[in-house]
Amino acid sequence: MAIRVAVPKESVPGERRVAVTPDVAARMHKQGYEVWVERGAGLEAFFVDEAYERAGAKLIDDREALFAEADLVLKVQPPAEDEVALMREGSIVVGFLQPHKYPDRVRRLIEKGVNAFALELIPRITRAQAMDVLSSQATVAGYQAALLAAELSPKFFPMLTYAAGTIRPALVLVLGAGVAGLQAIATARRLGALVEAYDVRRAAGEQVRSLGAKFLELDIDAETEGGYARELTEEEKARERQMVEDAVARADVVITTAQIPGRPAPKLVTEAMVERMRPGAVIIDLAAESGGNCELTVPGEKVVHRGVTIYGPTNVPSQLAVHASEMYAKNLFNFISLLTGDGKALQPDWDDEILAKSVLVWDSVVKHEPTRKLLEEAE
Repeated sequence: MAIRVAVPKESVPGERRVAVTPDVAARMHKQGYEVWVERGAGLEAFFVDEAYERAGAKLIDDREALFAEADLVLKVQPPAEDEVALMREGSIVVGFLQPHKYPDRVRRLIEKGVNAFALELIPRITRAQAMDVLSSQATVAGYQAALLAAELSPKFFPMLTYAAGTIRPALVLVLGAGVAGLQAIATARRLGALVEAYDVRRAAGEQVRSLGAKFLELDIDAETEGGYARELTEEEKARERQMVEDAVARADVVITTAQIPGRPAPKLVTEAMVERMRPGAVIIDLAAESGGNCELTVPGEKVVHRGVTIYGPTNVPSQLAVHASEMYAKNLFNFISLLTGDGKALQPDWDDEILAKSVLVWDSVVKHEPTRKLLEEAE
């Protein structure tokens, strides 16, 4: 019997993405999945219902039946508790689950007997690149961050020559040269800005320079296994603060992207550093949802402090819902192909590192060690 896949409309305010696009729905249909899509699920991302029907999907008006009769529920945002309540025991939900932020929802999954895979837990190994939702959505966020900065800045990004003289290009500083940071660098460079960048991982310097930006270097290497950055020592932090403070002070635009999975974002830009910036300067803080890299960031709001605009946008990928959804849906399709094999049976291979590390809950047992400890500590 075919696996029934449910694609609900996202219920989080402001979320415009959809987990499955019509193109991916067609691929799933051809592989034998029975695809149920809630009517209107893709409209915010400009994917009309008729496109899903042409792809072989079935449009569903009854939201309760959509969840209750699904074998596999595919989402972008974590399922709300009322959505989990509608799912049947033994079904599987896949999406961004953010267990550190929503432990009560994990408990609800356990109580209801719903299995769950958290896409943000997929290991960042070569074989998993086609499933790496963190990278695909960070690419969207980095691109959009540069555009938001250009919109808020009172200066041109490129150098311009006109009849009375020359306009100097804006200087953009990007803090954090991961996927989002590199895309912000590339986009700011395309817009003609001068770009400087800093990351505690020395290996990031080569990538930064390859994009035509200047890499600010300290004699520190804080890269850990998996490509993330370890926390710096106090001495290293002091040296970093001084270099970053000077770089922030001379920048017209600062884009911050530094985040640590499951933990509050590191504070890279202090109030004192903001006060050294020139009036009219702009800070775009991509880490706003996890606490912000700037001390003055207020998630979702624009704050003006002594003439400097600090903006901490939230859910940035949703602002480019078409391509963000297309990228996410392809990642998701590649992941469930591992999970379901030929589309006719749920056959997780627990010897597969990708599945073993991304499973959050299975048979009412929390498989992710940090989440299990978090729940135990909260009891």
